[in-house]
Amino acid sequence: MSILKIFLLEDEAFTSELLKHHLELNPDNEVTLFNHGKDLLNSLLKKPDLILLDYNLDGENGGIILKKILERIPDVPVVMISGQEDIAIAVGLLKDGAHDYIVKDENMRDRIWAISNRIRNQDQLKQQVVRLQSEVEIKFAFSSSILGESKSLRNIYPMVEKACQSTIVVSISGETGTDKEVLAKTIHFNSSRKNKPFVAINMAAIPKELLESELFGHEKGSFTGANEKRIGKFEEANGGTIFLDEIGELELALQAKLLRVLQEQQITRIGGNKVIQIDARIIIATHKNLFEEVNKGNFREDLYYRLLGITIDLPPLRERGNDIALLAQHFVLEYCNKHNISPKKICPDAMSKLYAHSFPGNIRELKSIIELAVVLSDGDQILPEHLQIKNGKFFEELLTKNLTLRDYNEAIIKHYMKLYHNRVRQVADKLNIGKSTIYRLLGEAEPNSIEDATNNLLA
Repeated sequence: MSILKIFLLEDEAFTSELLKHHLELNPDNEVTLFNHGKDLLNSLLKKPDLILLDYNLDGENGGIILKKILERIPDVPVVMISGQEDIAIAVGLLKDGAHDYIVKDENMRDRIWAISNRIRNQDQLKQQVVRLQSEVEIKFAFSSSILGESKSLRNIYPMVEKACQSTIVVSISGETGTDKEVLAKTIHFNSSRKNKPFVAINMAAIPKELLESELFGHEKGSFTGANEKRIGKFEEANGGTIFLDEIGELELALQAKLLRVLQEQQITRIGGNKVIQIDARIIIATHKNLFEEVNKGNFREDLYYRLLGITIDLPPLRERGNDIALLAQHFVLEYCNKHNISPKKICPDAMSKLYAHSFPGNIRELKSIIELAVVLSDGDQILPEHLQIKNGKFFEELLTKNLTLRDYNEAIIKHYMKLYHNRVRQVADKLNIGKSTIYRLLGEAEPNSIEDATNNLLA
């Protein structure tokens, strides 16, 4: 436990020695005595954690010394000690910045003891916050939070760096499970707002009737069940970043209110009249195509353009090639540490099994598969049988049907066309066939599908 440095300025020698003896009953308290205000002021470079200051000094004004102390060290707690209980003086000193006002009576030592313990606890909490903040910054350092060397991932790096260097709105798109929130935290903790709050809210996870209160807060009694005042997410994020996940699920009525908040940088709690100024950096994420949602009438066009900002499209795991191996081994080490298990490696056959999987759940699915494999494996290697991969019912049902080889080819191509959002080139690369083969098979199966696929490619 760290030493609590206490300065005591008291011109009565008996009181001074009594307080020093009492405080140093705790060996972690270090008390330095002073007889004159000038001596104390000259020693402030030693950065005391607590100052006990007599108000009625011989030939000196404790109130003036208080002001001089706080001019040099604004955050240090200064406790004023006085031989008289004068409410007006006490109120004046507290207004000037005194931490507390104590009268010299039989309770003085106990009160000072309690204050020193409280200051110690507050200091420990501050140190813990600093330590946790440092750990968070390390965890979300750019190089350690965005793992991967694939071209599809490297393509987003310049935009991520631009996002970290500015406070512009960031729009993150990508399939479910691609770690959009991790990227949002990475941007926040590598930005100028890293020491301020990061507040996340998932629009799809909160009932529509409660979402407005979650975002903007409410006053006590504003609606049935509002038994106390509640601070909304925008207020929590003031000075920092608010991450609006799955924003495509926000209903139109709330979209209008959100647009107003973004334009005016102000909110009003439900049931309240007070206008609250807010300053929160906006990062949004969605697995939907917001432009298509605008065309469908599901998303406001003015809000869409207000939120556009820097756009970052996270690639799905199946398009990241060798990143699968890099991420898998990273998660093995992470979960070995989490479950107090000796380090393991993934054997080549198990890695081949991972590469053969399409990962519809992306990184989230890979994490789940690896964590279970770490627990199931008894040796120092993860084997294929430890990887509980669910391929879904598609191929199971396909193999039970009486189909020709051509039928199987058509079904497989349709499956991958859906998986890759009709991107013919990527499907061709995945299956190691020519684009003309895909067009030919799709054309024979569904005459209009070639035209549709071509239109998608040209769009």
